Amino acid sequence: MKIKFWGVRGSIPAPGPATAKYGGNTTCIEIRTDDNELIILDGGTGIFPLAQSLLGQMPVTANVFVTHSHWDHIQGLPFFTPIFIPGNRLVLHGAYDPVSGRGVEQVMDVQLQYSFFPIREAEMKATIEYVKLSPGQVVQLRSATVTAVLLNHPVIDFGYRIDANGKSMFFTGDHEPHYNIYDPADDSFNEYQELIEEKEQSIIEVLKGVDVLIADTAYTVEEYPAKKGWGHGYFDSSIDLAKKAGAKILYCTHHEPTRTDDALEKEFAKVLARHPRQTGEPEYRLAREGEEIEI
Repeated sequence: MKIKFWGVRGSIPAPGPATAKYGGNTTCIEIRTDDNELIILDGGTGIFPLAQSLLGQMPVTANVFVTHSHWDHIQGLPFFTPIFIPGNRLVLHGAYDPVSGRGVEQVMDVQLQYSFFPIREAEMKATIEYVKLSPGQVVQLRSATVTAVLLNHPVIDFGYRIDANGKSMFFTGDHEPHYNIYDPADDSFNEYQELIEEKEQSIIEVLKGVDVLIADTAYTVEEYPAKKGWGHGYFDSSIDLAKKAGAKILYCTHHEPTRTDDALEKEFAKVLARHPRQTGEPEYRLAREGEEIEI
């Protein structure tokens, strides 16, 4: 299995010399199985350079799994060049939205409104299909098995585990560790604590033993209290998750757009000093746009 990062920033693209090393595009990850099946996780602005790389490989079938419908995870989809070329096939997988009452098709419908984009879906030449997923649903794509896992974010957010040919990876999308909303003195505190511990444990069970864990690590431990409830993790929470899951490698992603490459490396160095790696623990790495790994 090969994994390539095409976008690792969160919230908004952050181009420029200060972010050139780790990249300024928003979330997009390419997965290639040993059978060369193409799986794409999220369609942030990083999906555009990915699309350009596919032009010499036509026709293509791309199974895109959207973690959730926030802009930084979908805003590149209308610019996925293969959808304008006959013979290609885009299969968009994602969650049902209980607020709008619609499935993943709204990801394209909203962006392709006349006021926001000049081309209608009917004018696109590729075949476009939509697959509505439920929590825990398993999708079989020839040699690859993709499992959707409900995580914690202000909208419905799926993390995805991909297993293929004995290798595995998991991507959280945006995820904040579950926390107790009650004061310890409140009568509901203990009951709610049991509930969130069950939720956290159920997530860990799905992640168990993955070769690669790619996790939302937007904040530092110092920044997190002011942004609690925004739906994002921090370095220390991602490291804790990787340890509990027994992951072999943790890639920290969804880099804060205001954080320069130098600042990102400085914060990461502080984290590594707080969490010196012990034998048998995961390796900790920063996700970098353009990096390709093989497991």
